[in-house]
Amino acid sequence: MHSGYWLIATLFLPLIVAAVLVAVPDDRKDIVRWISAVTGGALFALSTYVFFAYEAGRGGGYQFFIRYDWLENVAFLGPHGISLALGVDGIAAPMILLTGIVAFGGALISWKIEEHNKDFFILFWVLVSGVYGTFESLDLFFFFFWYEVAVLPMYLLIAVWGSSSVFETFARTKEYSAMKLTLMLVAASILIFLGIFAVFKEAGLGTFDLQQLYAYQFDEDFQKLVFPLFVIGCGVLAGLWPFHTWSPDGHVSAPTAVSMLHAGVLMKLGAFGIIRLGIQLLPEGATFWMPGLMILATCNVVYGAFAATAQRDFKYMIGYSSVSHMGLVLMGLATMNTIGVNGAVLQMFAHGVMTATFFAMVGSIYDQTHTRDMRLYSGLVHRMPLFVFFFGLAGLASLGLPGLAGFVAEFHIFVGAFRTYPWAGALGIFAAAMTAVYILRMMGMSMFGPVDDKWNDLKEMTYLERGTAVLLLSFMLFMGLWPAPFIDRIQETVRVLPGVS
Repeated sequence: MHSGYWLIATLFLPLIVAAVLVAVPDDRKDIVRWISAVTGGALFALSTYVFFAYEAGRGGGYQFFIRYDWLENVAFLGPHGISLALGVDGIAAPMILLTGIVAFGGALISWKIEEHNKDFFILFWVLVSGVYGTFESLDLFFFFFWYEVAVLPMYLLIAVWGSSSVFETFARTKEYSAMKLTLMLVAASILIFLGIFAVFKEAGLGTFDLQQLYAYQFDEDFQKLVFPLFVIGCGVLAGLWPFHTWSPDGHVSAPTAVSMLHAGVLMKLGAFGIIRLGIQLLPEGATFWMPGLMILATCNVVYGAFAATAQRDFKYMIGYSSVSHMGLVLMGLATMNTIGVNGAVLQMFAHGVMTATFFAMVGSIYDQTHTRDMRLYSGLVHRMPLFVFFFGLAGLASLGLPGLAGFVAEFHIFVGAFRTYPWAGALGIFAAAMTAVYILRMMGMSMFGPVDDKWNDLKEMTYLERGTAVLLLSFMLFMGLWPAPFIDRIQETVRVLPGVS
């Protein structure tokens, strides 16, 4: 079988399943759940195969390549003008694995959804297909197309199945959060759209084929002008400060599986776009603007850590923690050296499994208590020991405990940062210390101490929730204890990135 068919399978299986679910009667919720669970398992298996079948010793180029020409030899388009061209390099391979892990976990966690569960899963699988398409596309037109397919279902998923939050001084309705997220991400996409057509016009090759565009030498002034369109346009989805404010609100209002996908995978599309569209297409522009990105990324890291420390809502704490940890990803990219960019991609994977675990655990307890205020809890370890174990393990990964995935990624990023921007590396380590403060404070406040009698009826996590946590945390341990399969694949590609030394 042509190796590219594996990518075709990951891309179109979710779309086919979404179409099949349309025909399932609304009252057959059990059929919808089983179809979605099997689909999640199949995507996880396909993604795992693609990751491990990627051969690290072949110079970091694209593998599993396949192309279907769509529009060519018409008007302003030449051969291979717009094509469904798919391929995977050492950076995309771990992202595809991450997508399979989180999508499978999200499908299992969503088993409990009762209201319009068919409609939920239709949108869920369309979103997942868009994520796969973005990570696999080697055509600039389809990269943008799948990028938008991954973003737009978020509005309905949050506005319909999400939850509103009421605090002492303000309220956040799910409709507000969904609209804020959509408006900010669509506005950012306009910048990407402008950059894509500027690149197409400047190259004059009559093609959106990324491999041909990578080989074209753009004028240095053009690169300096267009690079900010990509770095800000994609950076908004990556939670780039000060354009991050949509993200915590979106995290809080989204249903559990959507929070998992949002923080675990969707935010990585933004950082991935900076690599694909920024660094690879416009390396001289990247070199010129990276000091500015480093300043913004450092603000991400420090601001996100302090903001997380001030939160009392579990999801808001995790949301601002994601802003901080995605800042580490952007910091690694801004170093423009091999070890720093390696660390950025490792952090994308580590943060994906870690934060998906966080949101899965919060969803587990929220379904029973209908509150996320950590001040109202105490002594959870006596009622839900497995919940505390899984949540605590994810927390230790978040604060960079050796042996877990977070440490491997952060070590690379800080080494890379100290090589080029020592001040940023120092501030990053300070923020890592702040991470320990808010994680340990949260656990001490809500999970240990005397038992609060009002939670006597709390039940341990369901078996599906336990299975999801084991799935996610096993890869956190796998990467933490044996990072070589990830590093071998990533560094082969990073070494050949233009402008990265």
